[in-house]
Order: sequence, then structure tokens, then C-alpha cells
Amino acid sequence: MQVQWLILFDIDGTLLNSGGCGRAATRLALAEVFGTAGEADTIAFAGKTDWQITIEALESAGVARAEIDARLDDYHAAVTRHLSALVDSFPVRACPGTHALVAALKARGDVLIGLVTGNMTGLIPVKLRTAGFNPEDFRVGAFGSDGWERSMLPPLALARAEALVGRPFPPERVVIVGDTPGDIACAASIGARTLAVATGPFTAEQLCACGPTYVFDTLAETEAVLSALFCDGAAGLGPGCGAG
Repeated sequence: MQVQWLILFDIDGTLLNSGGCGRAATRLALAEVFGTAGEADTIAFAGKTDWQITIEALESAGVARAEIDARLDDYHAAVTRHLSALVDSFPVRACPGTHALVAALKARGDVLIGLVTGNMTGLIPVKLRTAGFNPEDFRVGAFGSDGWERSMLPPLALARAEALVGRPFPPERVVIVGDTPGDIACAASIGARTLAVATGPFTAEQLCACGPTYVFDTLAETEAVLSALFCDGAAGLGPGCGAG
């Protein structure tokens, strides 16, 4: 069966809840590579790339952007190592319905499943495996080591997906699934539809205000989520939007 659809997932707050392991690994890696964790304990992580988080944490502590960019590979290696060492000490778990949804997408045969995530590349398999996912199910994507702004990532993911299948995806056949306003906003860079889910730090009402195509409280109702994903461009609202 020919691939017709591209579904791109965020990770933290969407596929899984990392229980704080990412912030802990970030703190340790920043201190190791740059001599300070800066504002890593206080800045918001949600909806940002790891590159952006590194910049925000360190610039306020007086570390120059040029030094941050020059040592980003060293930081990437350090944060991957620290996350691998500590992840089992944190309550990492899949978000409701995500295992069933990924399984349903795999079973269709006409879907390319990928990632648009702020996580640096090395962190992704660690988090996914810990939460019970097979990283190989997500065959394409763009990551937090590819760009410092989230809007940089969807064009990269789309280009990589199109190179993999050998033809373009119409915008209405591309859906970004995420839990933050940043996930919703970044989809505009490729004209993709958005399915927002309130399993992260934002409520369904807050996500609705950002104008996604659909909003769900969770991804637990597999058939309803599949109907939204494959509506072929028709706008609408999922069960979570407007509740309460």
C-alpha cells in the first residue's frame, strides 16, 4: 500500500510524560559542559527545543551565544549520557492511549509516522524505550539538535519524509500532534493540520485558543482520534475542546 499520510508526533506531554528526567539531565549536562546550569531550574521547557532551552538557561548566566553554539555537540553527548544514567529513577510513562494509537497507525499501511520534537536526537530513543515505544516505529523527523526554534523543525521533517517516500505530501495529509501552543504554531511553517492534546502543561481550553484543527483531552479514544487525523483537511473540534 502506498504511503498517503504523514503524522508527526511531539514526545514530551504528547506521547509520554517524562516525570522530570529531562530537566534533571539538562541541569547536570549544562554544569558539566559550561560550568553552570544557569536558569535550568526555573525556565519553562514546554514547547521549546533543547537548543533553545540551553540558550535561555545559559545566556542569563552570562554565557555567550557563540560559546553555546560552539559546544552544542559536547552538550548533546553529555545530556544523552546523563539521561541514560538517570532515566530509570523517574516515573516515565506513556500518555493515555498513545500505544494503541501508534499501533493503529502502523496497522493502516498508508501512514508514515514521525516526530517533530524539541528533544535532541540522542535523548529520543532513551525516552521512547523507557515509556514502552519502539523508536523504529518513528521513521522520520526533526529534532531539538536540528534548530533552536521550533518553527525550523517541520520543514526539515517534511523534506526528510518526502525524500524517504519519493514524492510530496499535500499539506492536508500532514498532521502535527502536540501538547503546547508551540506545536500548534510550528505547523504553520508547512501548512499542516494540528491535533492538540491536553496531556501536557496546557488545558484543552488554552490549546483551543491557539487555533488547532482539533483538540482532545487525551488520545485515549483511539477511533475518535483516528477520525480526526484522517478527515482530509476538514476543520473541527475534538471532545476536549470547550469542555467545562
